[in-house]
Amino acid sequence: MLRLRGAVRVLVDGRCEHADDVWIEGGRVIEPPSPNTRDAHRVEEIDVSGCVVTAGLVNAHHHLLQSGFRTLPGTRGVAMRDWLPAMAGAYADAGIDPSLVARTAAVGIAESLLSGVTTIADHQLNWPSPGAEPAREVADIAAAIAAASRELGARLVFVRGTARDDAGVAADGAEAIVESLLRGRHERGVADDGMLQVAVGPAGVHSDGEATFRRLGEVAARHGLRRRTQANEQVDTEIALARYGRRPLDLLEEWGWLEAGVTIAHLCDVTDAEIDRLADAGVTATHAPGCDVPMGWGIAPVAALQAAGVVVGLGTSGGGSNDAGHLLADARLAMQVSGLVGAQLPARTALDMATEAGARGLGRADLGHLRTGARADVCVWDVSGVADAGVADPIAGLLWACPGRRPRDVFVGGAAVVRDGRLVTADEATLVHDLMTRIRP
Repeated sequence: MLRLRGAVRVLVDGRCEHADDVWIEGGRVIEPPSPNTRDAHRVEEIDVSGCVVTAGLVNAHHHLLQSGFRTLPGTRGVAMRDWLPAMAGAYADAGIDPSLVARTAAVGIAESLLSGVTTIADHQLNWPSPGAEPAREVADIAAAIAAASRELGARLVFVRGTARDDAGVAADGAEAIVESLLRGRHERGVADDGMLQVAVGPAGVHSDGEATFRRLGEVAARHGLRRRTQANEQVDTEIALARYGRRPLDLLEEWGWLEAGVTIAHLCDVTDAEIDRLADAGVTATHAPGCDVPMGWGIAPVAALQAAGVVVGLGTSGGGSNDAGHLLADARLAMQVSGLVGAQLPARTALDMATEAGARGLGRADLGHLRTGARADVCVWDVSGVADAGVADPIAGLLWACPGRRPRDVFVGGAAVVRDGRLVTADEATLVHDLMTRIRP
């Protein structure tokens, strides 16, 4: 039994704050036990005085492969039509295989944990050229990423993505991943221990056609998987209009992907009527300002989406556009730019996007909050230093003050993965060395 004692503020969800201690047992948040119960158990206590305690952050949209390909020449502030082939060329030069994705994933996951992210949705879009057994090769890539996540102690949502893959290859690969990673021990794509989830998702209508969306939709229906895609960024809208004479959401609706169980990332270029359609369909969304804003690809109208009833999570997207995997920094950016496209987001709303709203888009009622019964994914944020001096509201200060803030401690399922700002489950220098020797031998 673990007790986090003495927090300045505990954020149970976006609306409920209190000063009670957080109690953890069996990987779950529990009610404060009675004195008799405490006496009957060994209780480990951690002093969190001077700290705000939140649920672990949920990065609802990442591309972990890109953690090995940041700040590449010709990829900053360019149109997406130019950015995509530049990134694809870099991947091809490195050679996508299990050894590469294991190292890029390890670095990206470690960076995430050190930034307070305990659940990562990795939309893996790029694969080796199909060989003799393409489904097996896809499953091997997924297994390498899942193994890195398991070793580091993070929760992983592995999204079998596609970008111009043959529809049959995409579907067969998704089936192989379900069989390889979940082995029948899952409910609606979530492994029994809650540490691994499988989803499917084409990159978008700019790269994938109706057959791919429908075939992956069939796999999702067969295994109860969530579906995820990207829409209404710069190039997505341009290509949809040029190729089909229609906007992306029109195509997604026709292809059966504008309905509950689908999450759409980006949504920078949406009309009021399209927002209403998203809400009516029960689609959830993911905002990725750390990608879209610096690249000049737009700003999602988050306040309008939320006002219509769309649940909006938060994601960093990948290192090829964002260069960082710091979700709390992107929550701050989301607040900063929100006033440019509508009402400014309050800090509690932005924090909810980075926790429970992202979890809702994953269908995970067990994540993103600290109510009784939740998975014990917990971040301890020290707010006692000079960067927080003068802060009147510790929750608002958590996001607004101290840009680039890192948590003091992070727990996943009650197990420590970061203590005193240091990774517990791996050596950072080794992770960096292993990646750099792989991509720049």
